Amino acid sequence: MPALFFVFIFTLSACVGPQPLKQSALNQLSNAEAVDVFTAGFDSITSRYLYPVSLEAVAVEGARGLASISPDLAITTTPEQVELNQNGFTIARLEKPKPNDVRGWAVLVAKIAGAARIKSDDIMMADLEQIYEAVFDGALSQLDIFSRYAGAKQARGNRAKRDGFGGIGIRYKFRNGKIVITEVIKDTPADKAKLIPGDEIKRINNRPTLGWNRKDISTALRGRATTLVNLGIRRAKNPALMQFELKRAHIVFPTVSSLMRNHLLILRISSFNQNTARSMQKELERALNQTTTDIRGIVLDLRGNPGGLLKQSIRAADLLLTQGTIISTRGRHPDSLHTYEAGGRDLVGGIPIVVLVDSRTASAAEILAAALQDRGRAVVVGTTSFGKGTVQTVIRLPNDGEITLTWSRFKAPTGYYLHGLGIRPVICTSGRKSANDVVIKDQLAEKYDTRASLVRWRHPGLHSKSTNLTLRRTCPAEERLGNDDVKTASQLLKNQALFQQALEITDTTDQALKPIDTH
Repeated sequence: MPALFFVFIFTLSACVGPQPLKQSALNQLSNAEAVDVFTAGFDSITSRYLYPVSLEAVAVEGARGLASISPDLAITTTPEQVELNQNGFTIARLEKPKPNDVRGWAVLVAKIAGAARIKSDDIMMADLEQIYEAVFDGALSQLDIFSRYAGAKQARGNRAKRDGFGGIGIRYKFRNGKIVITEVIKDTPADKAKLIPGDEIKRINNRPTLGWNRKDISTALRGRATTLVNLGIRRAKNPALMQFELKRAHIVFPTVSSLMRNHLLILRISSFNQNTARSMQKELERALNQTTTDIRGIVLDLRGNPGGLLKQSIRAADLLLTQGTIISTRGRHPDSLHTYEAGGRDLVGGIPIVVLVDSRTASAAEILAAALQDRGRAVVVGTTSFGKGTVQTVIRLPNDGEITLTWSRFKAPTGYYLHGLGIRPVICTSGRKSANDVVIKDQLAEKYDTRASLVRWRHPGLHSKSTNLTLRRTCPAEERLGNDDVKTASQLLKNQALFQQALEITDTTDQALKPIDTH
């Protein structure tokens, strides 16, 4: 790891508290890489964030973030200057750049970090990445919980989750100090080599794995696609060590699974990565082409799905819609303004769909649920979803780290904003412990109340927090584990009359939108 700044050794005369550094020393302490990284980060935050934010505020809060490493540091400002203080004494005083001078403010923060490095042992001991993390954590601290910084190492892991990585295609756990394979992903090098769950990994590239941690294993197993990795495997009831040579491949973990049950296709999506829509299409086509019986309905299970890649959820919705808006995104930056339309193709030809959601269904999963509900394509069953309706853009920085920044909001096809509100099911199962026709009929008996809630839900403006809370209480958000909601969905799909009644409730176009409190 490179040093953050050049280190200067000099003698201090006796004094009362630390003395301010001379301007020439501060100029020498600026580091080109740090300035480039801060410039890229500050520029992205101020130009792309959902709400306007001042460059000065971002930079000053970034400088204040250094206190997370050295708590004796503090930043104060005057109309003309920024001061770095240590234990109440000023150790650096810098003139403020012009309000819109991004690089000027980046240089200022780099100089403050340099001054802090000379005066603080904690900052001196910190490596470059720790400085970046402290500054960007500070700069983003006043924004929202979804805007965050990831250092180069963490960012590489994030990209691997989104885009895949070079590996062999296994999941594993530690059991009594042993590395045991728990899952072998289909059509991966591990699958082709006929590794199986329960295999113990004793050696990787001829090195014993005793005492290894997850970092050691990941480093050894992952690598550029087409490169080789050798495994020594101990298999149950086979005392001999088995040797395998595998060629790494691009691995994207599966997010879609399905099963057929009583003429119904139950399709589960756990998250959205770069292969989700393609995998969903394959599962649908396999079910349509291979089943010997008619598919009477589809249960699309999005419970617990935290979201993921926006465009994957849009492509997933497009597989089941023939026309109309899927989702719109609205933000401050021109590049954040998009409206995504269905491409005129329903892969399953109108087969009835029930979507399952719960309190942990969020973000991209909510986009898919909202699109299918608002377009009258599916009935939503479960509890009110999480309500994470903002879009994050990922900005890669010169140090290979990244900033995940909130830059727009999701707007559902019927015009309401998802953030803070979520998806309101038509068949609400909050608090229900059983799954049968009674649940469905009870909910349908309250169809006028449900439709009234949906009309208010779909008000085409930003609701107040209190209004959102009031609306969400009409179907309280709960985590729905187990099979009850799957059974409810199955009952609904087996009774076309009940399904049609539920589907009609989602159509609020003939209802006058009633004004609501938006203060």
